[in-house]
Amino acid sequence: MTEGQAAASNAPPRALGGPEGDDVPTFGTAIVGTGFSGLGMAIQLARRGDRDFVVFERADDVGGTWRENHYPGCACDVPSHLYSFSFAPNPSWSRAYAPQGEILAYLRRCVRDFDLEPHLRLGEAVTRAVFDDATGWWELTTPKGRVRARDLVFGVGALSRPAMPDVPGRERFAGPSFHSAEWDESVDLRGKRVAVVGTGASAIQIVPAIAPEVGALKLFQRTAPWVLPRADRAYSEREKRRFARSPLRRRLHRARIYFTAELGALGMTVEPRLMEIAAWVGRRHLRRHIRDEALRAKVTPTLTPGCKRLLISDDYYPALARENVEVVTGGITEVDVEGVRTADGALHEVDAIIYATGFAVADFLTPVEVVGRGGLRLADAWRDGIEAHLGTTVSGFPNLYLLMGPNTGLGHNSMVFMIEAQIHHVLGLRDARARRGAQVVEPRPLAQRRYNTGLQARLDQTVWASGCSSWYLDANGKNATLWPGFTLEYWARTRRVDERAFVFERARVSASASRPAREERAS
Repeated sequence: MTEGQAAASNAPPRALGGPEGDDVPTFGTAIVGTGFSGLGMAIQLARRGDRDFVVFERADDVGGTWRENHYPGCACDVPSHLYSFSFAPNPSWSRAYAPQGEILAYLRRCVRDFDLEPHLRLGEAVTRAVFDDATGWWELTTPKGRVRARDLVFGVGALSRPAMPDVPGRERFAGPSFHSAEWDESVDLRGKRVAVVGTGASAIQIVPAIAPEVGALKLFQRTAPWVLPRADRAYSEREKRRFARSPLRRRLHRARIYFTAELGALGMTVEPRLMEIAAWVGRRHLRRHIRDEALRAKVTPTLTPGCKRLLISDDYYPALARENVEVVTGGITEVDVEGVRTADGALHEVDAIIYATGFAVADFLTPVEVVGRGGLRLADAWRDGIEAHLGTTVSGFPNLYLLMGPNTGLGHNSMVFMIEAQIHHVLGLRDARARRGAQVVEPRPLAQRRYNTGLQARLDQTVWASGCSSWYLDANGKNATLWPGFTLEYWARTRRVDERAFVFERARVSASASRPAREERAS
């Protein structure tokens, strides 16, 4: 890139003439979502001197899941120094496990530090994206109009669509009810009788946070989760100063956390029998905090540790032992006007219901209609289950990139690490495309099929295939969520692009004709 090009690329994106000479805004890259994925992609483009991008966000603020989830007790279950960008360290994390507000503030700070504000289109949701076979451009539709982009990056994440339980009568309940990801701040729970439905990662944070102030809390448990000690602590001011003064100390601290977490893949993906170690730790943790034998029997897990998500908490079990908390294990049959009815016929009268029931992981792109080559809809391509090559690209959908896509989730380490590896892969594909003088790139169907066949064969040998049902599995029992190995392996596989696995083509309409106002920059 010449000095003049670099200067031009630092300018905010501007509307350009489209393929037919119209005034549709045209960009090199369109990014959807402003969580870690979307902002990470935008930051890396900006760091490369490429300012030819736009970022769409349906909400009025950035932050993704850390904006949406603001329930009491909300915090990360990955240590703070690892759950952050390697290229944007924060030496001032207050705790080993940062609370929600602090993570959201970090993401907002990244927007400011990397000057992303001019690229943001807040309050503007992408509803449709159609690939033009002739020009090799994506055309996006939003409530405010159309936009064209050479590359389309979805950074919407899997934890963006709340999943409500399929229980009859939910709409009949007379009191306030809401999902944990849609927390109603106007509802005062003090002194109220509250039902919490679910015992997943959100519930084990909500219950300890609200139990001291509510009148009575009933926790409706379908499956007892494995809960391990969190060992959270505050960082001292001295530690923060040391992290700020010494990048080496900070990197070593991050590396120690990373490699300790990486060991978890041994039991989950290599030798499931090693998960007995986690079972021993979990049972010891349970015995230490719950003395009542009847309650302990209720919340003792029966599944293989890791088959469902392993949870970490120091205050969940103590909260369950409170006099005003009751664990209800009878299955819910319906919600009535006055409360929740269980399979034994009992009506549990409550004043408010909180659904901590997770997310529709397999439907993360459902709000957007994506149409690829020849009018193929992504929903149709994924009718038998979602899949992608390296969890990032999809055959039939050129120049489309999914961050936190199929089978990139983790049960043991930081998703930010995986996101950075994916971003590196996307940039590598764009570079390879530019070297070849092509306009479009997509995985070969056979390469994608072979990759996913091998992936599913490996997943069949992991702890996640040990017999439980979980949000990791789709309606057909296919695990389209998790990566079946060490994150180091995924990092290695995304370091260099295997160009044999991809198709690189020139658009039928030349680049100069399709974008007369400015040539596409090599990224």
